Amino acid sequence: MNALDKNISVSAYMNDIGVKARAAARVMVKVPGEHKNAALHAAAQIIAARKDDILAINAEEVKAAIGRKQKASFVDRMTLTPPRIDDIITALGDIAAQDDPVGKVMRKWSRPSGLDFERVRTPIGVIAVIYESRPNVTVDAAAIAVKAGNAVILRGGSECIGTSKALFDCLQEGLAANGLPEGAAQFVETPDRAAVGALLSGLDGNIDLVIPRGGKSLIARVQSEARAPVLSHLDGICHVYIDRDAELGKAVDITLNSKMRRTGVCGAAETLLIDRARVEDLWPPIASALREAGCVLRGDAAIRKIDDAAEPATEEDWGTEYLAPVLSVAVVDGVAGAMAHIEKYSSAHTEAIVTENQETADAFLSGVDSAIVFHNASTQYADGGEFGLGAEIGIATGRLHARGPVGVEELTSYKNIVRGSGQIRP
Repeated sequence: MNALDKNISVSAYMNDIGVKARAAARVMVKVPGEHKNAALHAAAQIIAARKDDILAINAEEVKAAIGRKQKASFVDRMTLTPPRIDDIITALGDIAAQDDPVGKVMRKWSRPSGLDFERVRTPIGVIAVIYESRPNVTVDAAAIAVKAGNAVILRGGSECIGTSKALFDCLQEGLAANGLPEGAAQFVETPDRAAVGALLSGLDGNIDLVIPRGGKSLIARVQSEARAPVLSHLDGICHVYIDRDAELGKAVDITLNSKMRRTGVCGAAETLLIDRARVEDLWPPIASALREAGCVLRGDAAIRKIDDAAEPATEEDWGTEYLAPVLSVAVVDGVAGAMAHIEKYSSAHTEAIVTENQETADAFLSGVDSAIVFHNASTQYADGGEFGLGAEIGIATGRLHARGPVGVEELTSYKNIVRGSGQIRP
């Protein structure tokens, strides 16, 4: 069915996608790893050959977004550059290079009954990925899902639908050239918002997992309306804590990179916490580096007492994901104070401690219940590629199934295989 055919309803179009995805999922579980890998390598080659065309399409969409006065963080996420396309190509190769998880034995054991047990990885089935204007997600999500033996349905943001479709076409050609089923990866071409509602309805039970990637309103809607399990995170309210035993150079560099490398990514630091015991000597050089980089600083009373140039921070600031060059700063009483602040305000995404005291670092790493916790490293390493996963679909902040970067392994489930020799249970 053609999404743009006026005679076809969105509901019928989406249901057809669901049927094709389920049929493909039954085939994908049996596709050899080398075929999946060859498909991803082929897609990478096609993207490389069409790089200029993809950049031209993206430039027009970015221009239109700027004309609509979209936020700078939004424009940054939808913008492709030659290096960013190279990153997409590299990610495809990295994903292909990983071990095939399907059929991997996770655990083996035997029982006194004589039964032999195996726990084996299996694909989840059909995965729907709903995302806003992040064209790289088109390739990352599809590649990860396919590598894990799933069928995937992609619904990208309308502002960047041309770029996403151009990337998807490259991927689809690579899959088709290597014998993967037609419905292994599908792209929802209609910008009609009813398509999202159809996906959330579960497409007559054909959706096994929904993964949203985008802003607060999108994720809240998905969590509220989805008729299938949801793997997601809400805000990336990430903290950096500078301890009394921090080395000054590391404190400056890690804070600056955590906040300002890319302010629009979910791993960007939004709050800085400084130990009261060192704030007077740590804060001036940190503040100077941040201001020189163009960051707006909002401090609590203790910060403003030593730095009257800092804007006053409000209660709202501690729970705000700025995705912009703005940083809230608070003074805390040691690592215990830092952990108490994080427990109250964090979105359980990513936190970091800067300290040379291993005992303090261990207390922070074990005591902070977030998906990712760093010691002496930037929060901007909260990224699937940096974790060695090749890429990611997102950062999961829940406590079930997956936490942190969602890569190939996180898009599998498992089954238990039990082998006997005629046993009956007494």
